[in-house]
Amino acid sequence: MQKVLARAGLGSRRGLESRIEQGEVLVNKVPARLGSSVGSGDLIELDQREFRVQAASPGHRTLIYHKPEGEVTTNSDPEGRRTVFDRLPRLKEGRWISVGRLDLNTAGLLLLTTDGELANRMMHPSGGVDREYLCRIRGAVSEEQIQQLLTGVELDDGPARFSDIVPGEVTGGHSWYTVVILEGRNREVRRLWEAVGAQVARLKRVRFGPVFLPPAVRPGRYQELSPEDHRVLREDAGLPPQPIELLLQPMSIRAAGKAPPQRRGKG
Repeated sequence: MQKVLARAGLGSRRGLESRIEQGEVLVNKVPARLGSSVGSGDLIELDQREFRVQAASPGHRTLIYHKPEGEVTTNSDPEGRRTVFDRLPRLKEGRWISVGRLDLNTAGLLLLTTDGELANRMMHPSGGVDREYLCRIRGAVSEEQIQQLLTGVELDDGPARFSDIVPGEVTGGHSWYTVVILEGRNREVRRLWEAVGAQVARLKRVRFGPVFLPPAVRPGRYQELSPEDHRVLREDAGLPPQPIELLLQPMSIRAAGKAPPQRRGKG
């Protein structure tokens, strides 16, 4: 139930779970319990508002965002730093979900979607969705280091490797490489280079699965995928093109503690 409520933008999953435990959510006039399920036709009441649960195919939206360095991939930051969500269009329903993260000093392609099923599938390691990065490395990199990175190195959270490394030009004491990984662990690209004694000067993600960062999308800007592109992205992730989800249809807003007005007869 909290998943359906969160999708409608009524709060975070954790916050809604707490409200359910406190008896603030009613389902068909009965206080809900944590773990309760809802189905099409059920009536949900929260904050003096009523919603009817409906099964429908939602019109999901997906954005390509060009994240600049210095932004954090979180909804709010206790340090007051700019977040990637600050520049996104506001939604009437649902919420933007970041498909993976980019750390503070990493720029480039970030996918954001209202389609939770798509986001989960693309982020899960079993999906095998590859990510491509452009790396600027300080100094020269030996062939032995490249082979280590392709064969695999041991990180704190287990073995990791690049599935592909393409060398680029060498300029001003820096070497450029394009690399591909099949997972999205925290700071994985930087940690892989550090594991062989190399240091990353700049890092930019240029592709996530079948989606490339368009040259026309400048840092801090976004481009929305068409509904057809969104369907293709779902199919590429092994999902049906049109999801069926439980959505909430607002029914009414009731004033707390007030009875509905009585009709008066004529005369």
